Amino acid sequence: MAKDAKFIGTGIGGAYIIVKNHDTQEVLAKGYTAGTSGNTDLIVTKPKVRYERITDDKTAKFVAALNISEPLLVDIEAIAPFNRKSAAIKATTQVWVIPNKDILGDGIILEIPGFIVDILSPTAHEVISFDSNQKKEVTLKVNMVMMCGCVIQNDGIWNASNYDVDAIVRKEGVQIAKVKLLKTTEDNVFEVKIPMKESGNYELIVTAFDNKVYNTGVNKINFVVK
Repeated sequence: MAKDAKFIGTGIGGAYIIVKNHDTQEVLAKGYTAGTSGNTDLIVTKPKVRYERITDDKTAKFVAALNISEPLLVDIEAIAPFNRKSAAIKATTQVWVIPNKDILGDGIILEIPGFIVDILSPTAHEVISFDSNQKKEVTLKVNMVMMCGCVIQNDGIWNASNYDVDAIVRKEGVQIAKVKLLKTTEDNVFEVKIPMKESGNYELIVTAFDNKVYNTGVNKINFVVK
């Protein structure tokens, strides 16, 4: 489950799950979660009640059937969202499994912190040229979603005002500026214009920070100005 959000399902590429025998590190089961991100009311907006499930039959999950004859300590690893390598985070836990005692209901939930931060502009290693009549500035445009793919909006359930999205600007490895990106009217999109006074090799480090639950995300890109 994404931190402060919903479950990581098929729509965002799923989570890759590995279950191992703790003592021998033998892989007992592996595969991807499949299903939906879940019911927003149950997971996010409705007050939690003890023993009440936050998943339903359609919610993304991975089911492992283990052939064991005695209690076994297992390591469980989740990498998610698996198809987004630049954003994927690994979470792990351990649990004793017991023969003929199924772990059902909500099962075992691993929380995946982070944001998926995609830099839309400039593109990777883009060469940006200015002529004498142009204003020398670069538009930094970022698309950011929760790890489950949930939408970030102004005044939405995942409210853009809760997030600080900043960019560190480096030229030839030296930091020259730090700027704040502003939420646009488009869902998930943040933007800022950055003055570029000199030619050279530049790096942008975009950071996202949630002031309510202290969630974090980062992405980086390099480009060239001529």
